[in-house]
Amino acid sequence: MGNGSLSGAVIAVAGAGGPAGRAALIRLAEAGATVVGSDNNPERLAEAVDAARYARGGATVTGETVDLLDLGSAREWAARIEKDHGRVDGLVHLVGGWRGGAGFADTDLTDWDLLEKLLVRTVQHTSLAFFDGLQRSDRGRYVLISAAGASKPTAGNAAYSAAKAAAEAWTLAMADGFRKAGGEQGPGSAAAILVVKALVHDAMRAERPNAKFAGFTDVKDLAEAVEGVWSKTAAEVNGNRLWLTEKP
Repeated sequence: MGNGSLSGAVIAVAGAGGPAGRAALIRLAEAGATVVGSDNNPERLAEAVDAARYARGGATVTGETVDLLDLGSAREWAARIEKDHGRVDGLVHLVGGWRGGAGFADTDLTDWDLLEKLLVRTVQHTSLAFFDGLQRSDRGRYVLISAAGASKPTAGNAAYSAAKAAAEAWTLAMADGFRKAGGEQGPGSAAAILVVKALVHDAMRAERPNAKFAGFTDVKDLAEAVEGVWSKTAAEVNGNRLWLTEKP
């Protein structure tokens, strides 16, 4: 696989079938990692896996449909990766979703019911499932993709922002677990948060050629930032929000 920055690493990507997931699979594979993706859409996942294999000839990129709303399934997935590959060095959480309204009084609490599952429950399950394996790694990383709205919610995004804030808090608690496990030597593994305003990809630009997408992060730039989490020491990134957009 060559001498890429992630040569020898085994990294799981949750939510690998979307545009951001596809970009992450490609970037991680290009960096030399063995990549294991999951998504709830088998067809979309297969396309993303094929794209990553094509982009990096000889790359080991696989996909698996996993029910991340079930803790047992998440634990089985994590154990299977470590059994098959001998290690697990990362989990990149890209499971997303958005619901919002015109204003605060118009908030539909069924939006919260959905977003709590997609944005919070999947973080809880993947973090619990992968914590021990990442702790065993010499470069374990849990990477959450979050949104600036978690720090500065708007009236119409109450459910979305609250879910993102909850996911961040959960990830920071995981980071504290790594910190405590490291003792005086500092954490050997890390949980970090990449913060964007919103994401944009080529298909969005094609659909809206006149749109500015001001402050948005391209999914390819996000994938580069994900790879960059491994270029820093665990102590540098553990428990930190790494901003890819202007702080609100």
